This record gives sequence, structure tokens and C-alpha cells, in this order.
Amino acid sequence: MNVRRLVVANWKMNKTAAETADYIDAFVVQLPSLPRDVEIVLAPPFTSICRAAAKREGSRVRLGAQTMHWELHGAFTGEISAPMLREFGVSHVILGHSERRAHCNETDRTVNLKVHTALEQSLIPIVAVGETLEQRRAGVTDDHVVAQTRAAFDGVDAGALAGVVIAYEPIWAIGTGENCEPAEANRVMATIRSSLQGLRETPILYGGSMNTGNVASYATQPDINGGLIGGASLDPDGFAQLIRSAASPP
Repeated sequence: MNVRRLVVANWKMNKTAAETADYIDAFVVQLPSLPRDVEIVLAPPFTSICRAAAKREGSRVRLGAQTMHWELHGAFTGEISAPMLREFGVSHVILGHSERRAHCNETDRTVNLKVHTALEQSLIPIVAVGETLEQRRAGVTDDHVVAQTRAAFDGVDAGALAGVVIAYEPIWAIGTGENCEPAEANRVMATIRSSLQGLRETPILYGGSMNTGNVASYATQPDINGGLIGGASLDPDGFAQLIRSAASPP
């Protein structure tokens, strides 16, 4: 199994356009020292995408968005469409993050609609799945993440699945500092990989309090192909160090 490695910085609701410019200036100068086998995606807030696009131009850093609507245009106040993202060179879009599901009424059905639109619009969907602490204690983690995965990619041809990304984010570990043990995360991610035909070459990322201190222990696991990084991605030097530690193990 030869799966590409990927690290995605999800800045959430952080950084103004000016702060984004300063960050990228500090980050791109470190690119020569970062492993070439790790793809790098920055997902700033919508208001910073234009500035990020200009600042990353000519580098190998790719640009992501934190969500989008499934329609291409229309009366959807406050929403952003795939063509709007593509205009600024966005290549990836995070879909179904637990914070979107919890606070913005995002459902398996709307995630599926967004996945289809992303693929039709030549965007790479990064689909987040994960269980709550209550679901883990009830012993339904595997059933839950498999159901989320199958719902997200319902109607997607198996041949297209190598071009998507999945992020396993145990909800109880997001931003809490209480990360899922690497071996257990790998077990769940192997279950996700086996849930649909076509996921053998799909990058599956771990998210949930991954940082410079623990990323190497995840990188050695066979079914973990990188990370979806929140708070630990907000400092350019720290994020660069995390990427170095996320390279393929020797």
C-alpha cells in the first residue's frame, strides 16, 4: 500500500488577513527543510483565502477551505460556493468537521451533497468522521465512523475514492489535549479503510490534539497517513516542526 502523506492546517476562526500574510512569510522560508514526501495544505478562514493565495504562490503549499455549500450559486446568505473557492486556487475543502456538525446543523446528507459537488468541481474533499465520548464508552465507535464514512461517499464511484481524503477525529480529543492512543487510532482508521471498496490508496489523517510531541508516534502507524491539525498549526515554526516529524518513518 503506497498512500501519499498529507498534513492539513485547520486554522478554524483564527487569523486576520494580515496575520495570515505574516504566517505564510514565516512558513514558506522553511519549506526547503521540510520533507518532500509530505503534502502541505493550509486552510485559513474565508476572509484570508485571497491573501493566502497570493502569499503561497510559487510554493508547494496548497490551499484549503474549511467548508463550502453544495450549490454553486443562489440565495444562500453567508455561504461560499466551490467556484468562489476555485477562483483563488483552493484545491482542498474540509467537509463534515464535528464542529460544523454540532454547531451548524451539518448532517451526513449535507456532507454527501458537498462531497459530490467538490468532486464535480475538481476540489479534493477532506471528510471528517469521529465519535463522541459517549459513543466510545458505549462501544459503538466502529459502527459510527463506518456509517459516517459510507454516508459521506454514498453514490461516489469506488475509482474516485483514491482522490479523496478522510480525517478520523475522535470528538472527545479535539482541542482537549487528550489524544487517542496511536495504536487505537490506527485500529479505527484501518476499520474506516476497510469500510468501502476503493479506500486502499486513500489518505486517512488523524486529528485530535496532534502536536509536535506526539506526531511521530502516529506517523509510524501503517494506516495513519498524516494529520488534520488545529491549534498546533497556528504557529508557523511549530507547524513546520510537526511536518518534519510527520515524514515517512525510516
